[in-house]
Amino acid sequence: MNTFPAAPAAIAQPTPQDLALSGSWTARGIGGIQRQLDAVRVSPSTAAVANGARIDALDTAGAWVLQKLVLRLRAEGAEVSLRGLRPEFAKLLEAVGQQAADQSHAPSPAAGASASMLGNVGRRAAAAFEQSAALLGFVGETAVALAGWVTHPARLRWRPILYNLRRAGFDALPIVGLLSFLLGVVVAYQGADQLRQYGANIFVADLVGLSMLREFAPLITAIIIAGRSGSAYAAQIGTMEVTEEIDAMRTLGIAPLDLLVLPKIFALLIALPLLTVFADLLGVFGGMLMARAQLGVGFADFLDRFVKAVSVTAYLIGICKAPVFAAIIAVVGCFQGFRTKGGADSVGRQTTRSVVQSIFLVIVADALFSVAFSALDL
Repeated sequence: MNTFPAAPAAIAQPTPQDLALSGSWTARGIGGIQRQLDAVRVSPSTAAVANGARIDALDTAGAWVLQKLVLRLRAEGAEVSLRGLRPEFAKLLEAVGQQAADQSHAPSPAAGASASMLGNVGRRAAAAFEQSAALLGFVGETAVALAGWVTHPARLRWRPILYNLRRAGFDALPIVGLLSFLLGVVVAYQGADQLRQYGANIFVADLVGLSMLREFAPLITAIIIAGRSGSAYAAQIGTMEVTEEIDAMRTLGIAPLDLLVLPKIFALLIALPLLTVFADLLGVFGGMLMARAQLGVGFADFLDRFVKAVSVTAYLIGICKAPVFAAIIAVVGCFQGFRTKGGADSVGRQTTRSVVQSIFLVIVADALFSVAFSALDL
């Protein structure tokens, strides 16, 4: 059977009021019709008729071109009507015309931007509420699993606890010690000029001791652990979630919370207070060195004033914050790991969220501690 290529789209104007449409008004057929379209002119206030009885084929591209022609002629003042189209062509042309009308009535950029901004605020608020509810649910599930450990001590997994204790505690000693030492140096250095002006050099021990033991040491240690260990928790669990290892654990009857979450929480509850004590020692030592270098306060004088200025209560206040910070970091890191969905990009996204949320919640908890201790006159 012989097939003949369809004739390209064409438009003729035998009279000023008549337009004859023919050929294939498709993406292939309308390639050379632009000149013919530009040549079409109809006098304003004239009723013109476009006859489409000889149109052999029509797709959305051709319908769009034809619709643009009709709209242009009507914008110039002419009344144009289409006649003779096949029913299916008429329906397609009507759908394209409706789409063009919807675009012409689209909201202005300013209104669209305003609506989009409000929509983004609403979506973010809903997402934050949903994530908060999910976090509370995760805390409840963790508490139930912890109760199972307490009632059945034989379920304790000591090997994961010791492994996480080494990774989150012992391996973090260098970075925690270095930053705490430098922080003590900075605190003493910044206070040295002011104390020297009033001849109160010895009070540098009060400044370094109280600030490091009550606030800076537990806070800087928690921030370091949130960036170091909290992100590692989220990345590890997130990777296992992506590779379906957690689903395999559930299939084998192994509770992921017992194996992946509780050992991390236990290890961090032990490691963070010990790291805080280590940070206290290095921070005070850094302040002692700077006090001797800038203010001429010897080690013996510094320690003598330090013992009088810093009470055991101030020391214990800093230590008691550490377990709360540890629970926040471990729970948020594991929670964000379990929320990983999709591919590797989701692992990085949830890891970032775990660090940001952990640090935010740690600072909020520290502020609440300050308010509570102030109310208790501690």
